[in-house]
Amino acid sequence: MRILFLTDNYPPETNAPAVRTWEHSREWAAAGHGGTVVAGFPFFPTGKVYDGYRNRMRQVEHLDGVRVVRVWTYVAPNRGTVRRALDYLSFFTSAVPAALAEQRPDVVVGTSPQLFTALAAWVVAVLKRVPFVFELRDLWPESIRAVGAAGDGPMLRVLGRLAHGLYERADCIVSVTESFRTVLAKRGIDPGKIVVVRNAVDLAGFQPGPRDNAFRRSLSIGVARSSPPTSGPWEWPTASSTCSRPPRCSVATTSDFSS
Repeated sequence: MRILFLTDNYPPETNAPAVRTWEHSREWAAAGHGGTVVAGFPFFPTGKVYDGYRNRMRQVEHLDGVRVVRVWTYVAPNRGTVRRALDYLSFFTSAVPAALAEQRPDVVVGTSPQLFTALAAWVVAVLKRVPFVFELRDLWPESIRAVGAAGDGPMLRVLGRLAHGLYERADCIVSVTESFRTVLAKRGIDPGKIVVVRNAVDLAGFQPGPRDNAFRRSLSIGVARSSPPTSGPWEWPTASSTCSRPPRCSVATTSDFSS
């Protein structure tokens, strides 16, 4: 199967869309599925293009057996609504012609949360007359409302209608949670075309050490897991129960979300 995958981010960037798409495409290539990833040049989150790259109209490279077509985008740091919107729109305008120039695939996949990536994938799928798969990682317009990127105004309503149109027109929607499928079904989207594929970990990349070790004995470790605002409330297990032994316990959170 030939897969044409559109994503705004791809390694060497390390945010979720980049890593997720890289792992998927790497496994597909290893399984004998040909295809191409259309992505922007790496600059997330600083707004500076990574060393070894130059923001040009088109560049082709091969990473881990995957053919990657890089396209020009408006380079901006991951903050500020207007500049990020220009980045999203520029990817749409660059990715569509670049993808149309590729050999006809068997399927076109567009990933969110960047909605215009999915829109570009749908346009390409229609023009190439192949199925369109929407990889749904955040609900629109809920995701941008939750992070305060837009108020409840006309623009948000337009984006909501655009997202709903993509949900309706997708031949298949790959959702990361059951709750997303429930929400879309309540909006009239056929639940039969929604497949839930939860996040997972490639265990081959990890080698566990002994449980009884000097670091573990010196520091009690509590784990706290957080979810993006659109996935539900913040979840904090009872970390204190694992932090009762001295000398101390530290809880740290990390995120690349910014407003």
